[in-house]
Amino acid sequence: MSPVNPYDDAATARAVIDDTGVVLHWNEGAHRLLGHPPERVVGRPAADLLAGGGQGTLPGPRDERWHGMLKLRHRDGHLVSTRVLAHRRRPDDGHPDGWLAVAALERQPDPAQDPLVNLALTQSPCAMLVFDEQLRLYGVNDAMARLMILPPEHLIGLRLTDIDSEPEYLKYEENLRRVLATGQQHEVETFQRVAGKKHAQAWLARVARLTGPDGRVRGICVSVHDFTEQHLARERLQLVNEASVRIGTTLDVTRTAQELAQVCVPALADFVSVDLLDPGEHGGEQPGKPVPPVSLRRAAHRSITPGCPEAVAEPGRFDDYPAGSPQAESLVTGRTIVAAVPSGDTERWRTWDEVRFQRVEEYGIHSTMTVPLQARGTTLGVAVFARFRRPEPFTHDDVLLAEEVSARAAVCIDNARRYSRERETTLTLQRSLLPRHLPPTAAVQAASRYLPAARAGVGGDWFDVIPLSGMRVAMVVGDVVGHGIQASATMGRLRTAVRTLADIDLAPDELLTHLDDLVVRLSDESGGDGTGEVGATCLYAVYDPVSRRCTLARAGHPPPVLVPPDGPPQQVELPSGPPLGLGGLPFESAELDLSEGSVLAFYTDGLIESRERDGDAGIALLCETLAAASGTLDQTCDRVLRTLLPAGGAADDVALLLARARGLPPSRVATWDIPADPALVAPVRKQVLDQLAAWSLTEASFTAELVVSELVTNAIRYGAPPIRLRLIHDATTLICEVSDTSHTAPHLRRAKTWDEGGRGLLLVAQLTQRWGSRHTTEGKTIWAELALLDEE
Repeated sequence: MSPVNPYDDAATARAVIDDTGVVLHWNEGAHRLLGHPPERVVGRPAADLLAGGGQGTLPGPRDERWHGMLKLRHRDGHLVSTRVLAHRRRPDDGHPDGWLAVAALERQPDPAQDPLVNLALTQSPCAMLVFDEQLRLYGVNDAMARLMILPPEHLIGLRLTDIDSEPEYLKYEENLRRVLATGQQHEVETFQRVAGKKHAQAWLARVARLTGPDGRVRGICVSVHDFTEQHLARERLQLVNEASVRIGTTLDVTRTAQELAQVCVPALADFVSVDLLDPGEHGGEQPGKPVPPVSLRRAAHRSITPGCPEAVAEPGRFDDYPAGSPQAESLVTGRTIVAAVPSGDTERWRTWDEVRFQRVEEYGIHSTMTVPLQARGTTLGVAVFARFRRPEPFTHDDVLLAEEVSARAAVCIDNARRYSRERETTLTLQRSLLPRHLPPTAAVQAASRYLPAARAGVGGDWFDVIPLSGMRVAMVVGDVVGHGIQASATMGRLRTAVRTLADIDLAPDELLTHLDDLVVRLSDESGGDGTGEVGATCLYAVYDPVSRRCTLARAGHPPPVLVPPDGPPQQVELPSGPPLGLGGLPFESAELDLSEGSVLAFYTDGLIESRERDGDAGIALLCETLAAASGTLDQTCDRVLRTLLPAGGAADDVALLLARARGLPPSRVATWDIPADPALVAPVRKQVLDQLAAWSLTEASFTAELVVSELVTNAIRYGAPPIRLRLIHDATTLICEVSDTSHTAPHLRRAKTWDEGGRGLLLVAQLTQRWGSRHTTEGKTIWAELALLDEE
């Protein structure tokens, strides 16, 4: 049903009067009351209708409502005494601004004698209103009378829109009309302040249609219930539920403190601050109860009005709280402190903090509640709740609610602190196990990056560059399954094992086989419950700058990306080996020719895989980024990370290793085939000295001659032909290599006093930086490295 225009209702006298007292509108009901037609009244002063006198004072310029008895002059001259209710109208829907004055023309029967009213009053124990079928107020019971702002006798016969022109009253009347027409009960919830109450209350109005014994619709009954307690209980439950969902979404201490403040403003307080004890002084734990004065760091704060009140302590700043302050008392006693601000002892407040006291007075903070943050027997800090806009002080229920929410937040903060400590410990271990600086080599120019996971914790990703004999270099990247200290410790053991196996110059597939056996043993040692099972992936490559060939093998790891100097980047095709830890499955190697300046990109799956894209899309994006990259390898690493990783950090650890291949010029390599005749060792030494002179390395001639003589003599005496001697040098190192087809490796030993031999390798070890042997498919190679003197 469409709402009825009140100006068309002749059952009630209505007039609209502007602020200057001129009549703007005069309805048919007013015509019936005083006999004046609209054309004789509209546009004239309303005071002309007064016969003088009236109960109460006429409305003033600031009044919103007025009621009283007025004596009005009828058109025929006699006086009319009537009750008038007037309230200020606001211009909306085309209605003019001004005062709406109303008066009921028909007096309703005495409610106390009317059976309809008696029926409604006897059946409802709550505050009640009764409206007739024309939606005019018919009766008010005593419970409702106590809640009314106006005396009931001034309201009988009026409609809701006559009593007040607020938009809510128009909606109420539309609800009444809908119930009157359909008979369906209706409920309306409001939260407002009524007469005689200091604070707003929650009200539930139930609207029902009244019918007589004959079935005829007689009117509407509105029963109003005070359900403030239920409303507040529901709000408290909702706040606790929100706290369980919104607090602790991350393992970040500051973020968790901010979430506590955000949840409680404005639901519980107008201003909330979270101040935490500094755990750094105690190794991450706060021992026992703190002793005043206490130093607290502001972790977060929030106000219902941005910037108001302006916080004394900014986030991250430390502030001292003396004995007697609510913060110190709450920390010492472990109890919530509720205080009226300012209390009677204002001087004591001033002694705590003059600036803080001035802010309290300036913004009108009238009530505070200081709740200790405690979790697992540890005191973490305090949360301070303050009210300055809400007039009501904190109640006992507010204390219980704040303690419940703060307890949840304290556990989350403690979890975040524990996680932060474990993360720092794991990250320190991880970084101590990773190479701080990549060693300079003649074979490759390398750059690397390692980033721990943003949320999952530090994992077991690692990389390494290992110098090998013969100017060769090994490059390795791996990923241990899992996160935390266990994964980092396992990574350290595997990296050490790889370095050890690399020192004996195993081929990549053989090295992975030995590494796989180690991972199987580590899993067996961890126990049979499965909690300590170890799994990992690995990619191992060896590059020889002399032959410019790279040999690679992988164990469940993504293959590298090759960026040739004259072509597009592409993923290297390698045999797919099983991940480490399965045991018993073979690994295969593949060889790759590298041009001078080619770049190999080694990485872990955290770089290319994410929630937004799969591995193939990540590989395509990596190739695209490497193709567009320019500048140094370090700049390329940074560009790759910026492009492939999200702004908030990767979900998994990321290890990236870029290696640009270098070739050793043939002019720096000399090779001789040695006949298996000890008498020819002297000519060989002469050839070596001549070659060193050609290389301008005469300062190394004496040592090189002794080393070559010993290695060649041992190969002739104990090895098998053919025998080959090779010299390699760069700016800082001279390498002597002697190869034969025997697989018997020499051993360093100390000769006895009267032994005629056995001192050769000992002499080589004394004269060189390092020496060793490596097995090849044809036999073995004995090598020794000599450090060249600085040119200075």
